[in-house]
Amino acid sequence: MKVLITGVAGFIGYHLAARLLQEGSKVYGIDNLNSYYDVRLKEARLARLVPHPQFTFRHLDIARRPAMFELFESESFDCVVHLAAQAGVRYSLKNPFAYVDSNLSGFVNLLECCRTSGIGHLVYASSSSVYGANTKAPFSVSDNVDHPVSLYAATKKANELMAHAYSHLYALPTTGLRFFTVYGPWGRPDMAYFKFVQAIEAGKPIDVYNHGHMQRDFTYIDDIVEGIVRLLPRVPTHAGAAPYRIYNIGNHQPVSLIEFIEVIEQALGKRAVKNLLPMQPGDVPATCADVDDLMREVGFKPSTPLTVGIERFVCWYRDYLSAASPVVRTTTTVRPRWPAVAPVEVAG
Repeated sequence: MKVLITGVAGFIGYHLAARLLQEGSKVYGIDNLNSYYDVRLKEARLARLVPHPQFTFRHLDIARRPAMFELFESESFDCVVHLAAQAGVRYSLKNPFAYVDSNLSGFVNLLECCRTSGIGHLVYASSSSVYGANTKAPFSVSDNVDHPVSLYAATKKANELMAHAYSHLYALPTTGLRFFTVYGPWGRPDMAYFKFVQAIEAGKPIDVYNHGHMQRDFTYIDDIVEGIVRLLPRVPTHAGAAPYRIYNIGNHQPVSLIEFIEVIEQALGKRAVKNLLPMQPGDVPATCADVDDLMREVGFKPSTPLTVGIERFVCWYRDYLSAASPVVRTTTTVRPRWPAVAPVEVAG
């Protein structure tokens, strides 16, 4: 199987690529390596993938329509896993146009490429943020999601609607995955758990929003990848109006932010200095995934305990720190010059 992964240098993209390569698939990855967070972390992830003989990387922005069509004309893919997106809820308050370019225009470009190339299955990342102002818990894929509380959430809901239109009009099989607060090794530095560990290790205070009363369905990265891998071969059929499905992938066991911080403190062996703050615009008080559909369809539900996942992240973080990581130190490093057009294929 030859799989295209967009956003391959991202947190989930990297882990998924590593898993598929381990299982013998060919992986073609694209990423624009933007500077939303430290590019050197993205490059460090790529450096672990590039030596694999079954991996190809191309520096490419999904918002560049001609380049995207050229890619699909020159390469043949069995399926596509679309993980590239402008992430972050709070950043969408500052730079909304980044979300329009990547999450809307970029997604349409990808849909068109998949349609014209006859892709057998498009699996794309949605988000638990689409549930927005919903108060019913746990969140079910059958719930109404017409009340987003951030532009980021609105773009993810728009992705689901656009995918449904293409599934209906062109019989393009699409599967949307609503991820719930993903964490783990090689994670994103803009996420709360990464910031908490970094600050507590340095003896600095941490910002705790809504005075720690928020609840989140924290989901370990390996569980996210397992869900994707199991759903890849499960191509939607015309059981309904279109070959289109949506699934939640979450740990279905939400914990409070205060409890989450306590788990981090135990893993670090250090206490946090908490700066208690009010709720921020775009945040929701709680998330909780109903994963009955996932369990019924592929016999899987996330189950990694929070204590185990956080311990693994802390171990990775400290190893990375001891290796003079450019993410947590200020030493100058030389960045690889990824090609803008020609793909990189390196045999190892």
